[in-house]
Amino acid sequence: MNVSFAQMVYLSDLENHLPIEGVELFCDSLQASAITNSKGQVDISAFKGGETIFIRLLGYKPQVLSYAQIQSANCKIALDQTSLHLDEVIVSSTKWYQKSTHTPVKISSISDKEVALQNPQTAADLLGISGKVFIQKSQQGGGSPMIRGFAANRLNYSVDGVRMNTAIFRGGNLQNVINLDPFAIESTEVLFGPGSVIYGSDAIGGVMSFQTLKPQFSINTAPFLKGKANLRHSSANLEKTGHLDVNVGWKKWAFVTSFSSWNYDHLRQGNHGPVDYIKSIYPERQNNRDVVITQDDPLLQIPSAYSQANLMQKVRFSPNDNWDFQLAFHYSETSPYGRYDRHNRFKNGTLRYAEWDYGPQTWLMNNVNISHTRKGVLYNQMSCRFARQSFEESRIDRTFDSDKRNTQWEKVEAYSVNLDFKNEAAFANTLCYGFEYVRNDVRSEGKISDLTNGLRQKGISRYPLATWHSLAVYCNDEFKLSPKLIFQAGLRYNQFILDADFRNNIVFYPFPVKTTTINNDAFTGSLGGVYKPGGSYAIKANLATAFRAPNVDDVGKVFDAEPHSVTVPNPHLKAEYAYNFDLGLAKLFGDVVKVELTGFYTILQNAMVRRDYRLSGEDSISYKGEIRKVQAIQNAAKAYVYGLQAGIEVKFLTRFTFLSDFNYQKGEEELDDGSFSPLRHAAPVFGISRLRYKQKRLSIDFNLVYQAEKSFDKLPQEEKAKNEIYAKDKNGHNYSPAWYTLNLKAQYQLFKSLSIGGGIENLTDQRYRPYSSGISGAGRNYIISLNARF
Repeated sequence: MNVSFAQMVYLSDLENHLPIEGVELFCDSLQASAITNSKGQVDISAFKGGETIFIRLLGYKPQVLSYAQIQSANCKIALDQTSLHLDEVIVSSTKWYQKSTHTPVKISSISDKEVALQNPQTAADLLGISGKVFIQKSQQGGGSPMIRGFAANRLNYSVDGVRMNTAIFRGGNLQNVINLDPFAIESTEVLFGPGSVIYGSDAIGGVMSFQTLKPQFSINTAPFLKGKANLRHSSANLEKTGHLDVNVGWKKWAFVTSFSSWNYDHLRQGNHGPVDYIKSIYPERQNNRDVVITQDDPLLQIPSAYSQANLMQKVRFSPNDNWDFQLAFHYSETSPYGRYDRHNRFKNGTLRYAEWDYGPQTWLMNNVNISHTRKGVLYNQMSCRFARQSFEESRIDRTFDSDKRNTQWEKVEAYSVNLDFKNEAAFANTLCYGFEYVRNDVRSEGKISDLTNGLRQKGISRYPLATWHSLAVYCNDEFKLSPKLIFQAGLRYNQFILDADFRNNIVFYPFPVKTTTINNDAFTGSLGGVYKPGGSYAIKANLATAFRAPNVDDVGKVFDAEPHSVTVPNPHLKAEYAYNFDLGLAKLFGDVVKVELTGFYTILQNAMVRRDYRLSGEDSISYKGEIRKVQAIQNAAKAYVYGLQAGIEVKFLTRFTFLSDFNYQKGEEELDDGSFSPLRHAAPVFGISRLRYKQKRLSIDFNLVYQAEKSFDKLPQEEKAKNEIYAKDKNGHNYSPAWYTLNLKAQYQLFKSLSIGGGIENLTDQRYRPYSSGISGAGRNYIISLNARF
């Protein structure tokens, strides 16, 4: 079928007249949607006759036009840049396109333009630029998000609608998010608060949803070619980064290929700050013995260097307007890298470890997505996803002056099926429902290597051999009572089964059971509403529950989280539940000011926490040559957390914008004796304030990033003894000092297809360490990047 001129629409920026890529057009009544290509073009033949076509892109004023109005404008639409609007298109709330003012939960979007300006080095840093997610790091090759007092396996990660959480996601801190390539991410959304109705287990504190590059078709008979290339260097860790992605599309077939490579040297911290963060020595193996080397530059954090490579390939086929097939391949691999905080531990006046490293961390995902649209009784839109993921990681440690190296290796094969439906039902209802099945197969091995003779023997494995299953059905209904009032309610039933075989470690420990099975279920729900009396403000309220099913890391792990203790398996765990209430307000004051406030309160019951334990009646056992206190993960506590998230945007003097995000959270969890201790993952007050200047080809961002102090008295009980990561107060106690950094970022469009970017981070060269982190942030850091699009 030939495409007429009237069906082709060109979208451009009102100010600089450049084409805009990624603009989303959709019409609910016709079940039609489309996205502009890199030339700002889109085919709207599927929208013919539509009366309300929504046109939206984050950072631009949304428009609602009819098909006839678009034709009368000669199929040319100019969008005006702004950050002051209440509506934006989101997908993370229900997995389908939805207006943000139709969902009662708080959702934050991070656009690809913001990513290009800020130049985050990893996907964890990408989340941090939002100003709403706190990032903890134990090493440079890491980044563990904290959201509303929760982290690690109490948060849910989703990539192209596929669950990334595995059965070995732990409760401490995670670095798995760095598997993702920031250059290959098209959009990022963070859903704050419980999301278990749609996303299942672990979605207690929030959900991070990443959408990667989608292959784009040609909208005429000529092949469509586009791509981008990036080169970047940073001074603080001598970063050398390169990226290339290419899209080739025809009418029915499209392909996108993406490749990125990063290389980071040891990270240099700032010159002004706590002296406690300086460790000017590191171990080195010379002539079959360990020696301590004094650094020439004491501000270098050795070892922290690492490298990484990511590859993505997608194929898309659309035989007609109703069917869409996508096949995706993702692969990520890091080099080995040192866990810097463990290298800061001392014993008997010298370094405790000669080695404490993570081996290469790999992630592979094959994903098939089949989409279908139709006008039917059961559904209008259907999505079926089949995914296989493979995760591999390892830990290597060796005590200083020891010839014995301990290695623990883990691999998880994850399989998932998601079947999701959307039905624009009668009586102003939009019903989303679906089915999910997840299976994780866990393998774990341990070995001990003798460096003197090369001999190897079986060692303690971190996990049992195990299989984890999750089977669920859910439904979520959006009911538009009136143009001003919308309700949303959802329910989910989840069955989870865990089979574990402990016999791979039975030779080391007298476990009372050889195998165990946990077969349990969880029922969660949500109820909320949005009241929008006018176009200038909206009020949201939401009640929701969430759950976390015990996984293999909870039930069967053997590890040393703290000095002088060892955590052992506990096969008697049950799911933990969260109960949350949100209340939010968003208000526009003309075209000048936008204010957002969200308060929340969460109660966690039956919480899985690490507590003292007895193994076969013994409270201590031998582990790695030491007698250590026995602990285990147990359903032994309750916790609560409450807080406030506030944001403001102010436009002034035509080209200037002031933006600020402020986050306050306070939480406590119950201890063995019934008293309460601060919640480990409730970060201190933190936020970002920005002053931004935007001209036709130039963008400048000057920002302040900050964290408040967390004194010794406010440190969680389990954090107080971690001398290796905290500074000392005037009484010699551990604490996390307040800190700030001043940062300048800029981007200039040299030509239509070439831009230069960069900036200076930490202008005043502060030596700082985010709360609970084991490595300091970068000192003064000069960044330069070159970006080409074609």
